Amino acid sequence: MWGPAQAGPGREVLSGVGCPPGAACSREPLGRAGTPVRSTGSRSVAVQGAWRSRWTLRQVGRASWPSTQAQSNGSPSRALASAQPRGPSLGASNLGQCNQQLRDHVWVSGLPGQNVTMDEGGTPLLPDSLIYQIFLSLGPADVLAAGQVCRQWQAVSRDEFLWREQFYRYYQVARDVPRHPAATSWYEEFRRLYDTVPCVEVQTLREHADQVLHLSFSHSGYQFASCSKDCTVKIWNNDLTISLLHSADMRPYNWSYTQFSQFNQDDSLLLASGVFLGPHNSSSGEIAVISLDNFALLSRVRNKPYDVFGCWLTETSLISGNLHRIGDITSCSVLWLNNAFQDVESENVNVVKRLFKIQNLNASTIRTVMVADCSRFDSPDLLLDAGALPCRVFDLGSDSEDEAGGPGPGPAPARTKEGLRRFLDGLLDGRAQPQLSEHALETKVAELLAQGRTKPPEHSMADAHKLLIFTTGCLTYSPHQIGIKHILPHQMTTAGPVLGEGRGSDAFFDALDHVIDVHGHIIGMGLSPDNRYLYVNSRAWPSGSVVADPMQPPPIAEEIDLLVFDLKTMREVKRALRAHRAYTPNDECFFIFLDVSRDFVASGAEDRHGYIWDRHYNICLAKLRHQDVVNSVVFSPREQELLLTASDDATIKAWRSPRTVRIHQAPRPRPYPFISWFGSQRR
Repeated sequence: MWGPAQAGPGREVLSGVGCPPGAACSREPLGRAGTPVRSTGSRSVAVQGAWRSRWTLRQVGRASWPSTQAQSNGSPSRALASAQPRGPSLGASNLGQCNQQLRDHVWVSGLPGQNVTMDEGGTPLLPDSLIYQIFLSLGPADVLAAGQVCRQWQAVSRDEFLWREQFYRYYQVARDVPRHPAATSWYEEFRRLYDTVPCVEVQTLREHADQVLHLSFSHSGYQFASCSKDCTVKIWNNDLTISLLHSADMRPYNWSYTQFSQFNQDDSLLLASGVFLGPHNSSSGEIAVISLDNFALLSRVRNKPYDVFGCWLTETSLISGNLHRIGDITSCSVLWLNNAFQDVESENVNVVKRLFKIQNLNASTIRTVMVADCSRFDSPDLLLDAGALPCRVFDLGSDSEDEAGGPGPGPAPARTKEGLRRFLDGLLDGRAQPQLSEHALETKVAELLAQGRTKPPEHSMADAHKLLIFTTGCLTYSPHQIGIKHILPHQMTTAGPVLGEGRGSDAFFDALDHVIDVHGHIIGMGLSPDNRYLYVNSRAWPSGSVVADPMQPPPIAEEIDLLVFDLKTMREVKRALRAHRAYTPNDECFFIFLDVSRDFVASGAEDRHGYIWDRHYNICLAKLRHQDVVNSVVFSPREQELLLTASDDATIKAWRSPRTVRIHQAPRPRPYPFISWFGSQRR
């Protein structure tokens, strides 16, 4: 049974679905566009005074009910099909607004076990169908309060058709969206969205001295790590009351700040990524591996650019990046597989191996690498329907050598040289139209040179063991595309050819297997727990915009779109979630980390709030307030009713659901007298 509740800022209080007394709740019921939800019904005169005037309801019933009353058999909503109430009704204009707080929440005088709405003969004063019609005009808080009057009203207040209407009206979900496949009833589904969302602030951690940039949980959920501009990596013990376990200062290693962390699969090692001290335009960073047994620093790996971040591929190997400049706006990104333990005794054992070498055009680079496990795609936690949305994925890879190298007979390098010679001859003779800028000329030459020296995809999606996912681009330096490479089982270890030996000279670059173009600046990515769905924070470019200069990308929107892609079908699913905002321009834009649980998705924002959406209904459920930009959010992998948020205000906040807080605050049961007496006699 849901218990009584107190009001939090900007939220309606439901009887039993509100925040526990004394808790700071930051829920704001939001609709699809992130605006406060308004209901057509609210507080009734009857509920205000604990249904102080049953005589009024009796008179309304006599005036409204037709002479041929239909008795309710089963659901009161079904009885309305044969007899509809007439006369005056309790409309929304008489009931107020559903989202106003119930300032004086008074429980009814009659208990549910007392039939206070029966006449002396035991006959209900109002038929179920009329009570159902009245309840349709009430908000969810009033319906729950009315259910405390008597058994009859309680039965009507639990009607499935009634709560179906309450659900669609309160959360403003489109009527064509079905109920969650795992839901047992509309009443329980309404309760799930209101009572299990982590929106109650339970603890604020202030141990960091500067902006907190990132949070990550261990797979067991017992620990989490935080990175900050104060150049420390802190490891926390996740108990009922969170406590600091260890703090590693990275300034002795010439780090400017720490920016990212990730636990390996068995939670024995922690990967921490940071930025080196240097000029403002420096892009060098480093990855450190920390043992969680004794917090010793095991190894350090160079990482360039630093916003590659790095990630674990196996329990003992991690991926880092390096960047080689080829021209003014042309470069080459190399992704390395590194052994976490690099103090091996034998010099014949590889500690590093090149995974992929990818060409970058128009000042773009590879950033934000992550790994998805394909073996979990066939058993998703929540299957999202692709619907009729167009595919936003195109494939740059090709199994055909002719397509990869261009038309014409002969070896690919020969065709490339011939095409480049014709292009340069035309350029020197003045036959190249239109006239190309210096940057455009460099890009064209780089594309021609890479055509015959790029290794095409050599396998299908069915052969892939894992997917390597990263942000990239082809038009400008701002990341506007998501690149995907298949990782085969034999590539999962550093054993084999050293530094890419054995690779033919003609296959200088690796082609991307898939590319997702979001037509905007990507500022965040996150995987669902089953690794099948990729969630992307993006700030869109103006519709129809054209990139004329790679160093001047189009302006980006303040609204952040949260896009969802199915990595099994390589299609966009659902529609963009939108509620959060960002304000920095292209050249100052920074990463905002998001996280996905079984039922919810959360993200930070520059508007001083964290946001939580429901994955199935695509509705925003809560806004979590901070004093500055919210950089990172993370759900506990063990319980999605615990969420952590990190902010530029140098704090980490822990949020729990109202249900969890009530459980933790409930008094412990006292032992029965017999048990106490029996224990004392045994002494």
